[in-house]
Amino acid sequence: MELILKYFPDLTDKQKRQFSNLYDLYVDWNLKINVISRKDIDELYLRHVLHSLGIAKVILFKPKTKILDVGTGGGFPGIPLAILFPKCNFHLVDSINKKLKVVEAVANDLKLKNVKVTHTRAEDIKDSYDFIVSRAVTAMPSFVNWVKNKINKKHNNKLKNGILYLKGGDLQEELKSFSRAKLYDLNDIFEEEFFETKKVVHLPL
Repeated sequence: MELILKYFPDLTDKQKRQFSNLYDLYVDWNLKINVISRKDIDELYLRHVLHSLGIAKVILFKPKTKILDVGTGGGFPGIPLAILFPKCNFHLVDSINKKLKVVEAVANDLKLKNVKVTHTRAEDIKDSYDFIVSRAVTAMPSFVNWVKNKINKKHNNKLKNGILYLKGGDLQEELKSFSRAKLYDLNDIFEEEFFETKKVVHLPL
């Protein structure tokens, strides 16, 4: 929790409570349904919560922004972002239903009124959104194919509507056909070694 406050010192008391409750909720659920690997649960705030919040160091979503989290798994990056941006609307989707039970329970326990959870594939979603976020569910060309028709045309944020993708490693090959993609090194923002090769990719669509 200290890690979150180190980079986000201006949280409200409610947000501090919600972030600090995440650990017990995920530990408890992880005993029933393995949503986070055993070694990762001890590093929940570093590897999952703070990593998710890397997006918030690239863009501060304006109120009423609509965000789709594709392949949310255990609720990342959607749940931490929903805590940080209570006036935005988050739709968390995954094709694996058992993980979504955990996400739904966590959102309910934290009383996150701005989170909707759906068991579906990205391709089957009919709605449109300002941003689509994800943590490396697939290579970018495949991901773009899944979501390219789901972006609102009207831009309300500082960054143009599109994809905000959390990914690590050398992305040169993967992004070579996306000349408009901009990379933000999380290593420049967070000093922990875990972020050494981690990036946020913004791809306007």
